[in-house]
Amino acid sequence: MAITADLDLALVLQRVIDEARRLAGARYGLLIVLDDQGQRTLFTSGSPRTARCEQSTMGEHGILEAVLRDDRPVNIEDLDRYPGTRRYPEGHPTMRSLLGVPIRSQEGMLSSLYLADREDGQPFDEHDRSRLERFATQAALAIANARLHRRLMSLAVHEERERIAREMHDSLAQVLGYVITKVSALRELLRQPDRLAEVERHLEQLERAARDAYADVREAILGLRTGLARNRSLVDALRSYVERWQDQSGVNARLIVEPSDDSLRGLQPMAELQLLRIVQEALTNVRKHARATEVTVQLARLDGTVCVRVADNGIGFDPGALERGQFPHFGLATMHERAEAVGGRLQVTSLPGRGTTVEAVLPVGIVLAETTGGRDASLDRR
Repeated sequence: MAITADLDLALVLQRVIDEARRLAGARYGLLIVLDDQGQRTLFTSGSPRTARCEQSTMGEHGILEAVLRDDRPVNIEDLDRYPGTRRYPEGHPTMRSLLGVPIRSQEGMLSSLYLADREDGQPFDEHDRSRLERFATQAALAIANARLHRRLMSLAVHEERERIAREMHDSLAQVLGYVITKVSALRELLRQPDRLAEVERHLEQLERAARDAYADVREAILGLRTGLARNRSLVDALRSYVERWQDQSGVNARLIVEPSDDSLRGLQPMAELQLLRIVQEALTNVRKHARATEVTVQLARLDGTVCVRVADNGIGFDPGALERGQFPHFGLATMHERAEAVGGRLQVTSLPGRGTTVEAVLPVGIVLAETTGGRDASLDRR
């Protein structure tokens, strides 16, 4: 339970060696971990702080290497009688007995686990070896799970960077390209004194573009700074963002939570983050395109799902009239990607002159599955 209580790989590995040492009542422990490139990382337990882990080799005959190389356990009752010289880490006391077992998974060898010197002074026996091998099986599952989590987080970070890059291209990069074009035109016009009226018009357009870009950057910074922490719920994060977004945009905004904050618990952390980003993207579209005076963010628990709805009273648009290449401009593609990435779905409803509603439905639970489609009448469109 201890070694599976966290998904941080480094923490899991340290817990593996600490708990193994306690399990067998050993004074010292060492864990050699292999990565995908064959590089090794060492974790120790019970060793003096002056010990240098990278020098933890035991003799010319490679006692530690035998476990990794041959994929088999070793149990040496008396290291003094084992042939070869000893090279202990600096500051480490001489050890008398050694027990080592491999930690393997279906993917192959993950690491090797070593214990030295029982606290009671007795050598390790077959019962200790059998117990440590069973523990190694559980440790393999914990290590593999933590590695998978790290890969998923790395992939999520990569995908988020891709989304940010696309959003910058669709907003800030286009504005800067527009500014460069305008400056080039102004340079030519300034050479002709009789066209000062056109210069003034171009300057006004440049000022407007700069203000829009400034607003985009401020909103992007606000969105990136608004995140989820262990001591901060999704509702708290949304409430803080909506309040600050209202101050920056000048659009009246309110957050409605049904029926209560506690009832909304159960989303995976990644699903909560994606839901928060969907709301941020929807509110960005309200500010940039809707010309709305009011917007409502409604969050509710619906039959095994969490539903968020962002509705404005703006000018609306015809979703069917948008060409595929225009989707990134309005952020619709990004919101769809975020919802689908965590097993949810997103729907955008809008009519010219009737406002726009963005609705995302995400599943609740540990295992992501396709949502069942249950809905609450209080959220159905009238």
